[in-house]
Amino acid sequence: MSSDKCALLLVDIQNDFCEGGSLAVPQSDAIFPVVNEWISKARQEGWEIIASRDWHPVDHVSFVQRDGPWPVHCVQDTRGAEFHPAMDLPTDAVRVSKGTAFDTDAYSAFDGTQLDSYLRRHGIGSLYVAGLALDVCVRASVIDAVQLGFGVNLIVNGTYAVDSDSAPEVLDELAGLGVSLQY
Repeated sequence: MSSDKCALLLVDIQNDFCEGGSLAVPQSDAIFPVVNEWISKARQEGWEIIASRDWHPVDHVSFVQRDGPWPVHCVQDTRGAEFHPAMDLPTDAVRVSKGTAFDTDAYSAFDGTQLDSYLRRHGIGSLYVAGLALDVCVRASVIDAVQLGFGVNLIVNGTYAVDSDSAPEVLDELAGLGVSLQY
């Protein structure tokens, strides 16, 4: 099986992580022109388009009322958990849900989702990655992808950090792991 195919991985571009959401990433609305351009490119190239999402049950372990670090966000079947309508996500995009258990958190799109098996089964060896947030779920997804042996290209203008001061450090860390930064 060949593993030279590419896929576009869109990490957690959900209402709660976008401006106006319960856990909004600053400047997140600026990613939509970039993300939509890459979706168009992926469709033209025939790449798989994969969209991960936080899909938390009520009373998830990551929520502050359970002594977790985050406010309530991306609760299953709520508007906040929906993919943001400004993203031109095709209906045939693969959707990957993570953080679905009450007592287990998941930051990476690979954490408990078997995404790596899906990619290998479809001969995909390289990923182009964008989404939210650079310093949390994008970082975790990219690190896991590299550790699992995938080539990773991070679409820098298609991601923003919760803590914008951390962005340069995160980009340096990922580049140090061999991630290609696409500007």
